[in-house]
Amino acid sequence: MSFQNADLCDQFDAEVRVVEPMFRSFGGKSAFHGPITTLKVFEDNSLVRTALEGPGNGRVLLIDAGGSRRCAMVGDQLAVLGVNNGWAGIVVYGCIRDAKAIASMPIGVFALGTHPRKSVKKGVGDVDIPVTFGGVTFTPGDVLYADEDGVVVASRDLV
Repeated sequence: MSFQNADLCDQFDAEVRVVEPMFRSFGGKSAFHGPITTLKVFEDNSLVRTALEGPGNGRVLLIDAGGSRRCAMVGDQLAVLGVNNGWAGIVVYGCIRDAKAIASMPIGVFALGTHPRKSVKKGVGDVDIPVTFGGVTFTPGDVLYADEDGVVVASRDLV
């Protein structure tokens, strides 16, 4: 179902939370939405792989990587897992790599930027906890909408 964040903000202003402008779109889909699953990790993408290996069922994987710009949390191999397992999108409060390959994939990917270095693999982090960045608290199950105008979140599906 199609949507525009500007219209969602106009129609549901009291219900939406607007994330501060910070993300760039890297995926082959510039607009996507779905219920969120959250990860809180720092320079370790082990849990990202674990999440994307599971069924996405149209969800969005929201990764709070602490805003780190020192390594990538998602690359082309993980994005392929997301596509193959039915994830609607990935939002990274951090960096990705393999941007050219990810741009050709039918998945939404938003991140702060790119970095060629891979992350460590220690399996450290938290799954499905509330996380806060960009002036918004994201709670697992919230619905995230991302498009060319930015990212908004609501407690229920609006489309």
